[in-house]
Amino acid sequence: MYTVVILAEQRLSAADAAAIVALHDQLDGPRRYHLLIPCENAAVRVETALGSIAASEVLAAPPVLATDIDVRQAQEEIDEHAGNDVERSVSALNLAGHEAAGEFSSDDPVEALERVVAEQHAAEVVVVTRPHVVAEFLHIDWTAKARRHIGVPVLHLVEQVDRSAS
Repeated sequence: MYTVVILAEQRLSAADAAAIVALHDQLDGPRRYHLLIPCENAAVRVETALGSIAASEVLAAPPVLATDIDVRQAQEEIDEHAGNDVERSVSALNLAGHEAAGEFSSDDPVEALERVVAEQHAAEVVVVTRPHVVAEFLHIDWTAKARRHIGVPVLHLVEQVDRSAS
């Protein structure tokens, strides 16, 4: 079975799913898609916010304290949103007529992609993002990083706007 791992910046639209599936129409035999959507890590977000407050020169700012419960609740909300995005994206790929599964990860996107490619024995990777002109120009975008670290072909698609689905 030909396995394609998709690293998507956000939920795939029906148009995105159709474009990805169309890339492999010339292949004979079954194909399987495995989606990976990165999500934030609440603890890192809190640490970053606190670090920027501590580094500021505002002396009169009140202290900001984040409890483990706050961080856990924030992570649950992030995970719920990411899980919903994965579910809807996998559904779009299934509706396009192919076997699909997915997951989300709060790990570094390229490191998570490398893990998933190995686990799924992927033949190729498709990266779907919004346009990031500066990052792409400097070759520090996910696609360029993936090409340097992963031993399979990596294709970058710019996500499509699907106005019919919201």
